[in-house]
Amino acid sequence: MSAAAAGWLQAGLLVLALALVHRPLGDWMARAFTTDPDAGPRSRLWPRQGHWQVERLVYRAVGVDADVEQRWPTYLRSVLAFSLVSVLFLYGLQRLQSLLPLDNGMAAVEPGSAWNTAVSFVTNTNWQGYSGESTMGHLVQMAGLAVQNFVSAAVGIAVAIALVRGFARSGTDRLGNFWVDVTRAITRVLLPLATVAAVVLVLGGVVQNLSSGTEATTLAGATQFLPGGPVASQEAIKELGTNGGGFYNANSAHPFEGPTAWISLFQVFLLLVIPFSLPRTFGRMVGDRRQGLAIVGVMAGLATASLALTSWAQARAGGAALQLAGAATEGQEVRFGGPLSALFGTATTLTSTGAVNSMHDSYTPTGGLLVMANMMLGEVAPGGVGSGLYGMLVLAVVAVFVAGLMVGRTPEYLGKKLGRREMTLASLYVLVTPVLVLTGTAVAVATDTGLGSLLNSGSHGLSEVLYAFTSASNNNGSAFAGLSANTPFYNTALGLAMAFARFLPIVLVVALAGRLAAQGKAPVTAGTLPTHQPLFVGLLGAVVLVVVGLTYFPALALGPLAEALA
Repeated sequence: MSAAAAGWLQAGLLVLALALVHRPLGDWMARAFTTDPDAGPRSRLWPRQGHWQVERLVYRAVGVDADVEQRWPTYLRSVLAFSLVSVLFLYGLQRLQSLLPLDNGMAAVEPGSAWNTAVSFVTNTNWQGYSGESTMGHLVQMAGLAVQNFVSAAVGIAVAIALVRGFARSGTDRLGNFWVDVTRAITRVLLPLATVAAVVLVLGGVVQNLSSGTEATTLAGATQFLPGGPVASQEAIKELGTNGGGFYNANSAHPFEGPTAWISLFQVFLLLVIPFSLPRTFGRMVGDRRQGLAIVGVMAGLATASLALTSWAQARAGGAALQLAGAATEGQEVRFGGPLSALFGTATTLTSTGAVNSMHDSYTPTGGLLVMANMMLGEVAPGGVGSGLYGMLVLAVVAVFVAGLMVGRTPEYLGKKLGRREMTLASLYVLVTPVLVLTGTAVAVATDTGLGSLLNSGSHGLSEVLYAFTSASNNNGSAFAGLSANTPFYNTALGLAMAFARFLPIVLVVALAGRLAAQGKAPVTAGTLPTHQPLFVGLLGAVVLVVVGLTYFPALALGPLAEALA
């Protein structure tokens, strides 16, 4: 079978698997986040979702009343307080590592690296400027990093659900209860999926011992005791879109992490399964499944275009040596062929994951531009766990506003009027990440300290820095590996980028949700823009490309585009 045919087959199998899971998983999450235990019809498949006993134990331990919903400022304070405590705890755990049990002989993590790592894992970025096998002991990896793989993703889901409730509810100042949402995201979504995925990966030959706790579900519900010691899948949480960090520097290209082609394809499925199912959850919760189909249609269209272009760029490499080799194979997953590398690279940069099975720094200039652009679009196709959905919904608000300007009507989306304050919040959301990416890159290339970490000069050197700040500011975690980022400058700068890029958008999203929930429902009239039809799908896709994508064009022109034209 030719490489091209294998690539089409892999993509087809992936689409089929995602289509099969989309409806049941999306419906299950919709039921899981229905806070009223008596809401909706009772059925054997989707029972009424009261509190589970294990969840009640968590609420009792935290000291919250799970039956009391929160106003949006209280919901937001809960998100920020929980995240701040998580950063402080993880930072302290790393700094005290040598004094704690299961330190594996590791010294205390240096302050700059500890700060960067704490912010990285709490923001669901999991950027690593260090080598996992020589820096973190067992306790830090399992009780710190692996725990954040769950809870940081759960925070993203909770914020997305809060925004969905803003669209679904009318005349209320309540968005739900953050502590209930984050707990249910873990107990009803992430833990069950991670456990099943861990078993599948172990059966497929993915082996991990106790040392590799960074990406494991070890001590989190998916450990299997096999001859020779505890073994668990180190990929399960990472590939569910919650962890780009790795114990091995080769990441998913390492034979212990990616032993076979079907395991690598299964990991891509895990990257995408929750983000591509959340639009179904959105449609169910707002009472119009067509709205969810429109959102997933935009996501799928952008992802398909990105995969096609990246595969083309890698297969049509310029230069006599690359043409004789048949493609750009340096840095690729040559065991399984170039198309699977392109598929994995596309999926991991379209989601807030960062796991890689090939070296993005070794992609062709055009291929590197495309995986970078995947993040620059805001990772909304389908994006991170939760963050992809709320990012696309904010862009949908912008698209509706643009359409309203065209026809001279007050814009409305799902019966909610989009006035000055709503559009201010949406506009600020769109601007936050580009400001962080471009400002951070500019400071880095304007200082000797920033330039001192580059492996390459010229356009490719700029691409290394631009990719780093793009990855950090979009909470992705992958890298152009030519940049030596474990320095005081980059630990501080990238840590700030990760923190601001995670929490400033969350502030804006929760505030927008609060304003939407307080409104009543505007009636549908003949002049209402239908947001479930192909016309709106095309408009929303254009907004993603134009409003967001063109912001970065000057920087891309100086980096990967200039290298491609050289």
